[in-house]
Amino acid sequence: MIGVEDLSFEKLMVNNSSCKMGGGVMIREWKDIPMELLLRIASLVDDRTVIVASGVCSGWRDAISWGLTHLSLSWCKRNMNNLVLTLAPKFTKLEVLTLRQDLPQLQDNGVETIANHCHELQDLDLSKSFKLTDRSLYALAHGCPNLTKLNVSGCSAFSDNAVAYLAEHCRQLRVLNLCGCVRAATDKALKAIGYYCNRLQTVNLGWCDKVGDEGVMSLAYGCPDLTLLDLCGCVLITDESVIALANNCPHLRSLGLYFCQNITDRAMYSLAQSRVKNKHEMWASMKKHRYEDEGLMNLNISQCTALTPPAVQAVCEAFPALHTCPGRHSLIISGCLNLTSVHCACSVQAHRARILHPAH
Repeated sequence: MIGVEDLSFEKLMVNNSSCKMGGGVMIREWKDIPMELLLRIASLVDDRTVIVASGVCSGWRDAISWGLTHLSLSWCKRNMNNLVLTLAPKFTKLEVLTLRQDLPQLQDNGVETIANHCHELQDLDLSKSFKLTDRSLYALAHGCPNLTKLNVSGCSAFSDNAVAYLAEHCRQLRVLNLCGCVRAATDKALKAIGYYCNRLQTVNLGWCDKVGDEGVMSLAYGCPDLTLLDLCGCVLITDESVIALANNCPHLRSLGLYFCQNITDRAMYSLAQSRVKNKHEMWASMKKHRYEDEGLMNLNISQCTALTPPAVQAVCEAFPALHTCPGRHSLIISGCLNLTSVHCACSVQAHRARILHPAH
């Protein structure tokens, strides 16, 4: 990666002499460089340098404005909002924009400027933007309808009305992170998400303690392509949520249920049974992929203290990709002292090997 200190004509053009490009074009100064070469140079430098470079000359400005599709401003520790207000009208071709912050800087007028100018935006990270209000989500709903990935984790001021409105207008969403958005992630919002955003594959609802069965079931029925769902800390959900997911989301690979203490054995058995519910699909899948590559690959049931070993063992045996062995923990059962007898297949095999072939 090239830094701003390396961005000199002399370093890029050997010995500071004129260069001759293919086709006979002589390069003596910045304005002579073809746009294709400018874009290539811009792709080699970091985001901070790209911003500096956009002010070198009109050629740089035009090339970057038309060619820049990915940008991160997370390095900006102060005045990020002012930077966004300045850059968004210039970089109108952005598809990926990362504005993650350690300290809240971004304000609604910054997001509104993005929505007014960056209509091709697909991936937006606004995590930890504590100052943002519903104004931002309403602006994105109107200005960025092609969003496929949105991270607003920690944006605690958003309401469920604004999230529902966004879902209605951004129907291409595939990844949505609402972790910690307690006011925004409610059953009302999840109903709208399940109804409008049928292509969703990854949803993070961690620590959204207003989420209940009604909302999760709406996701399960409306988003059959779900592969990852984090419900850690969603203390209101019960077995009904897990049963709906087991029956309607055959592509589910990762499920987080940490501290969901209303979950019982009934939920575990429903997951295990979903594995063999359709034998024809299972055998067809085995012909194309390895058996263990299908079904759940990560399950977090830590602090789900109502679960018993037989039910969890049934899940472990139904999904070979779930491991309890050292170094491969993908079945997380910490805090459940009564589940210490649960073991994955390779743990059992290793134990048998030690018995049959003890070390001398």
